[in-house]
Amino acid sequence: MGRVIRIGTRESQLAVWQATLVQDLLKENGYAAELVFIKSEGDIDLVTPLYEMGVQGVFTRSLDLALLNDRIDIAVHSMKDVPTQLPNGIIQSAVLKRASYKDILVVSGKLLVISGESLTTYHLPLTIGTSSIRRKAQWLHRYPHHTIENLRGNVNTRLRKVSESNWHGAIFAAAGLERINLRPENSIDLDWMLPAPAQGAIMVVCRDGDSFSFDACQHFNDSPTAICTKIERDFLRVLLGGCSTPISALAEIKDNAIYFRGNVVALDGSAKAEIEQTISFEDAENGGAIAAKSLLEQGGQAIIDSIQKL
Repeated sequence: MGRVIRIGTRESQLAVWQATLVQDLLKENGYAAELVFIKSEGDIDLVTPLYEMGVQGVFTRSLDLALLNDRIDIAVHSMKDVPTQLPNGIIQSAVLKRASYKDILVVSGKLLVISGESLTTYHLPLTIGTSSIRRKAQWLHRYPHHTIENLRGNVNTRLRKVSESNWHGAIFAAAGLERINLRPENSIDLDWMLPAPAQGAIMVVCRDGDSFSFDACQHFNDSPTAICTKIERDFLRVLLGGCSTPISALAEIKDNAIYFRGNVVALDGSAKAEIEQTISFEDAENGGAIAAKSLLEQGGQAIIDSIQKL
């Protein structure tokens, strides 16, 4: 029997779904694989807001250690959770084709009839749940009279909390709910909200030098998604952003070019700097970094400076 690739994964329903998808893709290409379950710090502490937890790699650190200690051969991550600088000894082995990049609002029973348009003109002081500093900042920029409450846990836990709370709704990533068939009917696409860099994409990593695992994963690497998410993550890296800085980015391939949008928002939503650029494929390697430097010159630096002083 040939080598069995050990796939490291968190234990949440979504993480297991993602790891199982990779396992199936490996099997389709002739590789045997098994799942290895590992807890992360982000799964253990479900109370502290993410931006207070040291954040960089809070959902990936435990899997990184298992990979470097040879307990697993590859790790599967929601790409938006992965720090822009991978640890020494770990390399990206594949990026899967991106699912929806959108954020959605899951509406609670307190708003029985609502649509995207009616929400825009809804002037009552709503209470919305999210643990994401990015979502909070963008929401408050658009709806400064609303209240944001901390919402932690895996998607199942968060959905339950919304149904049991007195909130009007909570913000989720569409891809996370749709992948495990949990998107409620009472949910709205937030088309105006820019996503986290690489939201909706799945990254697979392996040990540097493990050519067997790397080559196995290259069979299902999606080049368009890899190009777009690299631009988004380079944008984030240059802005020195993490979960504690409200930075958003989205790159999309349109008409043989890459259309990029990015922004940074003050924590309380009071200010926003944004940029839109068309990037050629020839300039894609440095496109994210160039866009970030332009944003800094167009008001982004002042917002980041104000956040770092807090």
